[in-house]
Amino acid sequence: MSTTTTTRQTAEERRPAVLAAATHEFAVKGYHGASTEEIARQAGISQPYLFRLFGSKKELYLAAAARCIDAQYDAFAAAVKGKTGEAALKAMGEAYKTGISRDRDHLMLMLKTWSSDDPDFRRLSRTAWRNIVDLAEQSSRESPEVVSRFFANGMLITILTSMGLTEEPEPWATRLLEACLEAIEE
Repeated sequence: MSTTTTTRQTAEERRPAVLAAATHEFAVKGYHGASTEEIARQAGISQPYLFRLFGSKKELYLAAAARCIDAQYDAFAAAVKGKTGEAALKAMGEAYKTGISRDRDHLMLMLKTWSSDDPDFRRLSRTAWRNIVDLAEQSSRESPEVVSRFFANGMLITILTSMGLTEEPEPWATRLLEACLEAIEE
């Protein structure tokens, strides 16, 4: 006779799996199209337990979006450590390029959050952007014009990546992408 023991996970141990499942579901289907039942299934928990962990679908969305935003901020902060000027901005650009090419779900969830008209999602987005702009300005010590160009190029890279034009390039998009990457590397 074989006895199988399973180790019960605490709520804190389950959170990363739930947030990963939520990130994927929200990234693919958006807030309104995502199913908490599907998120719970992907995370290996019941839907009632999902709501015990996060309270509501909105709180789950905010937690998933904040997790993506925090990971991006942490990557930027690590990249600029000990750097100033254009070197700091270039390091942030490289960290961003690496992050969005590695995890499309993070990119797509951030885009959905940035473009939402929900006041709570907007508040999260504005705070995140303020923190990232502050980091870029303080670490680089560059002019507002230089920092603005850096973010403008980054947003064009974001849009091209979100349209799948880095995996399936088209000549017009390749020209734009190369010009953005050159500008960031200068």
